[in-house]
Amino acid sequence: MGAKKWKGKELYPHLFSPLRIGNIRMKNRIIAAPTSPSMITTEGHFTPEMIAYLEEKAKGGAGVVTYGEAIVHSATGKSHNKQLQLDSFGVKQGMAQAARAIHNAGAYANIQLSHGGKYGGLASVGGDQDRCDVAYGPSHEVTPVGEVQEMPKELILEVVESYKTAGKLCKDCGFDMVQVHAAHGWLFSQFLSPVFNQRTDEFGGSLENRARFLMMALDAVREGVGPEFPIEIRLSGDDLTESGLGLADCVEVAKMVDDKVDLINVSCGNHEDPDMFCRTHPSAFYPRGVNVYLAAEIKKHVKTPVACVGSLNDPAQMEEIIASGQADVVEIGRAILADPYLPEKALCGCADDITPCLRCYECFGETGKSETVKCSVNPTMGQQLPEKYGRAEAPVKKRVLIVGGGPAGMQAALTAAARGHQVTLAEKADCLGGNLYAASAPYFKKDIADFYEVMKKRVERAAVEVRLNTEVTPEFVEAFDPDALIVAIGSKELVPGIKGIDGANVVMAADAELHPEKLGKRVVIMGGGLVGTEAAVSFAHEGKTCVVIEMRDQVAADANSFYRGGLMPEVEKSAEIYTDTMVKEVQANGVLCERNGETFVIEADTVVCALGYRSDYGKVDALCEKADESYVIGDCSKVGLIYHAVNQGYYTAMQL
Repeated sequence: MGAKKWKGKELYPHLFSPLRIGNIRMKNRIIAAPTSPSMITTEGHFTPEMIAYLEEKAKGGAGVVTYGEAIVHSATGKSHNKQLQLDSFGVKQGMAQAARAIHNAGAYANIQLSHGGKYGGLASVGGDQDRCDVAYGPSHEVTPVGEVQEMPKELILEVVESYKTAGKLCKDCGFDMVQVHAAHGWLFSQFLSPVFNQRTDEFGGSLENRARFLMMALDAVREGVGPEFPIEIRLSGDDLTESGLGLADCVEVAKMVDDKVDLINVSCGNHEDPDMFCRTHPSAFYPRGVNVYLAAEIKKHVKTPVACVGSLNDPAQMEEIIASGQADVVEIGRAILADPYLPEKALCGCADDITPCLRCYECFGETGKSETVKCSVNPTMGQQLPEKYGRAEAPVKKRVLIVGGGPAGMQAALTAAARGHQVTLAEKADCLGGNLYAASAPYFKKDIADFYEVMKKRVERAAVEVRLNTEVTPEFVEAFDPDALIVAIGSKELVPGIKGIDGANVVMAADAELHPEKLGKRVVIMGGGLVGTEAAVSFAHEGKTCVVIEMRDQVAADANSFYRGGLMPEVEKSAEIYTDTMVKEVQANGVLCERNGETFVIEADTVVCALGYRSDYGKVDALCEKADESYVIGDCSKVGLIYHAVNQGYYTAMQL
């Protein structure tokens, strides 16, 4: 057992080597990156749910757990609707409880000190309500969402003092580190910008002057926390926008802070720039580790340890980054939401059981919608509070038949088996996966392919009897006579009653993804939802000329805004898009369409049908009628996302 536990130290010796930062000694080089889902009270205090969320990250084995974007000056700096406000009366108790929970679970507690700058008073991503009275930035400007006032010098000095007070408060409440946020378009990033900062006083002009506010704040934090207490700073390696700093300028800023901090965390981009959001938080269209080169360059010019970010997910890649000297620490955000136990699994040599982040932005999307957090592949994310107390064993062990081996069926089988039930999983195809199999085919869907492999391996290792090539009928259920039946047969692609839909030139979307060789050079895709738009990106990558036809006034309309922000630039590069357009007929040479009362033909060698999926309720009902206890989950319950399938699979099995 002991040898297995520490196998990761042999596989990833640099990743699991200790590192001293100030007066703390990290047990490994993994920091749970700053995140701040809105599980905060309206007074700006931690909730028990937020504390449990942070605690699980520590239980998972990260050396340091960081809470993100705690506001130091709430009268001017709140950039989101609900944020931890370090100057709010009563904030200390929750902070102390959070620090203790992180400590008791085996990690150091870190907290990010932030100020939204002008976004404190402007409508912003996640900040459309309860804004500050005035938007203060480096200089006066008029924006589409409101006017920005130049921050007076007296207010600059007041904010500097608030950083000192906040640093001391965090230390007094038991936090072991603080991180000063100077990136992503917030306060200090705005002052550093040669475009946003047009001041003519000592805080504007040269880069040294534009950095003065930040230098003063760092000195104030040091005064507040004392000489040995670790201060981390989050800097951009490149703002990647015309309004911000380039890499060479960011190197100079890093050199300026080199003697003032104990760790330099290098990110990039601007949180408030829609085109940059999916680079700051890299989408599936970027390689993992896409931003690491920025940390590697800054590391060449400073003596302070450097941390990198960039949708890191694979311990082997993390090991290579540190071993090759590109960075000293890796900071992991979304991957630790998908699997909080990523560090522990890597340490135990179980990297093949790490649940991969799909980079689908469901976590961001849910925070905006419901002020909670969720994850497509982790059904307990956001549910850490009830989960931490465990669940009673199933009072009665049952013979459970699960019909359908897609994500819902696989998750239900794993959860039911873990609770001691006798589980049989029947799948009509010759492999597990269901719609995941086709969904993972595009070149940018490797994350889904990895998730599929992880789930398949878990089922193989679990106490689950798998029957492939098994079509379950009502007679099968009757003969099997299960104590409980879970129907997870998925959904079928919708074939509309369009004239010519049965033509030889028509291919269904899933078949087209799996067999792109069936496609001609020019492809028309009927349907501009997620399936159709992603298909266009995939087919264009295969060298096809693509056209997307959509009835609604925009494509990918149902995608969450964060994912859509990364998807749409790829779609626009990949396809000609016709919105508000109806397909009237599929012809031998293409499709006959109607838009604004006019009809026209769009020529195509191949027509791909991507008009969505439909549940087979008749078959579902026929199966359920043969069992006294039955449940319907996944797409055959209601066509939805991977999140719905995994979530329903887990919690339905918990009901057995």
